[in-house]
Amino acid sequence: MIKIAIYGKGGIGKSTVTSNLAASFAYLGKRVIQIGCDPKADSTINLCGGEPPLPVMNYLREYDRDPESIEEISKTGFKDVLCIETGGPTPGLGCAGRGIIATFSLLEDLELFETYQPDVVLYDVLGDVVCGGFAAPIREGYASRVLIVTSGEKMALYAAGNINTAVKNFEDRSYAKVHGIILNHRNVENETEKVKNFAESAGLYIVGEIPRSNEINRYEDQGKTVIEGDPDCQVSQCFLKLAEELLQIPEEEEEAGTW
Repeated sequence: MIKIAIYGKGGIGKSTVTSNLAASFAYLGKRVIQIGCDPKADSTINLCGGEPPLPVMNYLREYDRDPESIEEISKTGFKDVLCIETGGPTPGLGCAGRGIIATFSLLEDLELFETYQPDVVLYDVLGDVVCGGFAAPIREGYASRVLIVTSGEKMALYAAGNINTAVKNFEDRSYAKVHGIILNHRNVENETEKVKNFAESAGLYIVGEIPRSNEINRYEDQGKTVIEGDPDCQVSQCFLKLAEELLQIPEEEEEAGTW
C-alpha cells in the first residue's frame, strides 16, 4: 500500500495536485482513498462532481454520535475513489488539529483500511503546519512518504523549507520521510531554476512538474479533475506520469522507507 501525505503553503494547489493524483491512480486501475485534512473540507470536491462528502466533524456535531459505518462519512467519487473529509470545529470554537486526530481515531475504529484494502492512500494536509494534529498523517502507520508542493514563489519555498525541516525532526520517531517536491508552476521568473536550487540545498528531488494550465481551471469549474475531463491533455499526462513513477517503488522499500 502506498501512503502519501501532501503538504505545502496554503493556496499553493495541494488539493488540486492531490485530487488529480488520486484520479490518476484510479485511472491506472488502483483502489484509492483520499482524506482531506483541512477544515474547509474541499479537498475531494473535484472528485465528487462538486459535492464533497459530509465532513466527519460536521457529522459528529449534527448527529451527536459516532458513525456506524464508513459509508456515513464518505463518498465514492471518480473511478470509485473513496473520499473522506475531516472537516474541523465550529469557527473560533476549537482546534482543527484535534479534529484530525479525532477523525483518524474514528477511522481506525471503523477499520477503514482493513475493510477497503486500498492500493493508495492520499492525505491532503492543511497549509504549512506540521505540528499537533497536522502531523497525524505522517505518524507511523499512516503515511510513509511526504510530497511537498511548491512553486518558485518566495513564500512557497520558505514554507517548503519549514515543512522539510519539521518532517526531518520527526525521523527518529519512525514517521514518514520526504520523498520529494512537486513543482506546481505559477510562471514565476526563473521558476524552475529557483526550485532546483532550493531542492539541491535541501537535499531533495523534484519528482514531478505540473505546468500552468487553463484546463485545470476549466474542469474544476465543472466539478472535475483534469484527469476526468481530458486524460489525454498535456497536464493530465504530467499527473499520470507522476502517478506511474510513484507506483514503481517496490513494496518492501515502501514499508522500510528506503526509496
